[in-house]
Amino acid sequence: MRAARLARHLVLFTPTPADLERLLEETRSVLPGLADIAVVRRVMTINPDTVFAIAKRGDYDAQSPRGEGLTAVLPLNDAGMTALLSGEFDPTNPASHFIARQHERPAGIYLWVIHARRRLAAAVALMLQRISTPLCRDVDLYARAATPEGADYLEGIGFTKGAAWRGLRAPSLHMFVRSEAAERLPPYDSHRPGLTGVSVAVARSFEDLSRVIALRAVVYMAEQACPYEEEFDGNDLSATHLIGYVGDEPAGCLRIRFFADFAKIERLAVRAEYRNTRMAFALVRAGIELARVKGYRRLYGHAQKRLVGFWSRFGFRVFEGAQELVFSDFDYVEMLMEAEPHPEAIGIGVDPYVIIRPEGRWHKAGALDRSRGRAVTRPSVDQQAAR
Repeated sequence: MRAARLARHLVLFTPTPADLERLLEETRSVLPGLADIAVVRRVMTINPDTVFAIAKRGDYDAQSPRGEGLTAVLPLNDAGMTALLSGEFDPTNPASHFIARQHERPAGIYLWVIHARRRLAAAVALMLQRISTPLCRDVDLYARAATPEGADYLEGIGFTKGAAWRGLRAPSLHMFVRSEAAERLPPYDSHRPGLTGVSVAVARSFEDLSRVIALRAVVYMAEQACPYEEEFDGNDLSATHLIGYVGDEPAGCLRIRFFADFAKIERLAVRAEYRNTRMAFALVRAGIELARVKGYRRLYGHAQKRLVGFWSRFGFRVFEGAQELVFSDFDYVEMLMEAEPHPEAIGIGVDPYVIIRPEGRWHKAGALDRSRGRAVTRPSVDQQAAR
């Protein structure tokens, strides 16, 4: 709030070519390694809304504007963000194809440079206004502190150390979350204690598995008179289970089994008292999303004939040559869904720490991510060698 008040006494403007060159030289004297003037001009040609000069309002003359500080941003597209988070991005000479144009919504905004001493630092509030247009207002900000003072400043205005984007992580970057999408949890990991409404979580504990067993016993064994050994068929410990909640109450579940080139969606169950909610839809959508993130594009299932219309809503179809079958006294038919590739599908080549995170929590750093910052000590091996 103090920065916002101070910003009233500042002006942010596009510098003239001569003023830009002077400001860059002044900035380079305290921040070595700054991009050359030719690079900055190239970036401004691609997107003019990138470089701003700062002046005190009382000293600003529109006829002959002269900046006292400099701030610049790089609106990055998907390729640029991938390069930034993977460490392949060169801020001294950013590739042109990494930069989003004026008419494009950026995937992320990189704070290229802030050189603003003392009260001029409040101009960041003005810069945030500049990058709060409809195209940019909910895009997350990223920065790399060039000095310890820069790190203190970033953290003081709300940045946090450690950045993430679409499964990639960069511990050395700072990040300021503005996006609704960043706050939105994946559909298969949307449950948190105390939440209201419908949410879904992956079963990760024996207690979770007991919830699944109770839900399926109520629906299949009690309502549909399914024999125990047919309902609990020996596949539950080799599958991923989703649990649907209404508030904190377990209300439904879904099982997914994974084969070589397809995932099988099965055992959808919703308690009778919650069938007036969107629980069944939430579970199926979460199951499809989870399978796609794991790289599966062919989703297969056995649908009760009376529910073919329901499954068709998600893109499943009775395919040519589909077989009909009967089990547990109901008639079923094979259905198949051909899904589009997921843009964040997990595969060889992604951050290996993502692959070792808990099932369905690939978007969030896990316990083993903390190993990144620790030195290699091999305690047990070294102890053994010392004996």
